[in-house]
Amino acid sequence: MFKQVQPRYSVSWIEKISEIPKQVWDELATPLKTPFLEWEWLNNIETSKSAIPRAGWQPCHLTIWRDKDLIGAAPLYIKGHSYGEFVFDHQWADLSHRLGVSYYPKLLGMTPFTPAVGYRFLISPQEDEAEITEMMVTAIDRFCAQNKLSGCHFLFVDPDWKPILENCGFSSWLHHSYIWANPNFSNFDDYLKQFNANQRRNIKRERKAVNKANLTMKVLTGDDIPHHLYPMIYRFYNNTCEKFYWGSKYLTRKFFEQLYPNYSHRVVVAAAYTDYDDYKPVGLSFCIRKDDNLYGRYWGSFEDYDCLHFEACYYQPIEWAIKEGIKMFDPGAGGRHKRRRGFPATPNYSLHRFYDQKMTQILRNYIPQINEMEQEEIDAINQDLPFSKREIELKDV
Repeated sequence: MFKQVQPRYSVSWIEKISEIPKQVWDELATPLKTPFLEWEWLNNIETSKSAIPRAGWQPCHLTIWRDKDLIGAAPLYIKGHSYGEFVFDHQWADLSHRLGVSYYPKLLGMTPFTPAVGYRFLISPQEDEAEITEMMVTAIDRFCAQNKLSGCHFLFVDPDWKPILENCGFSSWLHHSYIWANPNFSNFDDYLKQFNANQRRNIKRERKAVNKANLTMKVLTGDDIPHHLYPMIYRFYNNTCEKFYWGSKYLTRKFFEQLYPNYSHRVVVAAAYTDYDDYKPVGLSFCIRKDDNLYGRYWGSFEDYDCLHFEACYYQPIEWAIKEGIKMFDPGAGGRHKRRRGFPATPNYSLHRFYDQKMTQILRNYIPQINEMEQEEIDAINQDLPFSKREIELKDV
């Protein structure tokens, strides 16, 4: 008589991505749109001592195995604060404190310091996604109860994954990013044509200012990026953090140095050089590419050049993206400068579950109203973008 053998599933929590072989992890991560769940990026964040317990990021990753095969994984971190997340939940922490409920520690699912949409569970396509998802959520609930964690939060989630977790009882919180979508532009002039006359003049003036400063812009990718440039990326990043973002320098020098050579195939740099030095740039933006998606991450300049920030962070990447057939450009956190350069406010979501009943009830009662207000803000921002009347009419069709 034939006896059917049921798959043997097991749950394991690991403290280092390096406990899983790169090839095994990336079989689940590489097919995804996001590059930020791949082994090389996550391992670099850990081994460079950027996300470590001392900094308030305790790696605690969930893995699901069928016999000896990794068929499910979730990069997770135990957090003792909310810094480096870019979803500002301080109001929830304050409410929790007023209710006499501990908000920290909490369990967080995201790529540390990376406000880019795409987080989700990594599940083998050969498995039943709903079944493995339920298994993983159950394991998370049990883990949080055993370790007295106040809640579980997934940030910047893949929109296709959101309804699956909502069906598991998670509540969605609406936010927005500023995302440029390429409607099959042929060149940079096509990009300019979408704006009203005043903004077209502004963009041309800003680009001329960089030329008048005798700066040469170069977009370098992959093997074309010289090895010596990677430590310099850290110097630019560090300089910007010290100028504008006190207390928010999360990545170490080692993180940038370790991008070479195993992750350099994804790196894109828009660098500015002077006429007298084509070895060391005076400013640059640092981006990551995967397929037809481009992600702006950091920028810096050692001297104040008029409009160099706009050229390095927006115009050069957009011009390069059009030539390369890039369809989506996420320029990074913030929005004041982005909206005026054709980056509309674009919805993104985080997912939340509290384990205290009072917090759960308040979240479920008020999150619809919070989301409605956020949607109104998104609509208001996008009604004020500096597009031509014809472009607005086409978008409304």
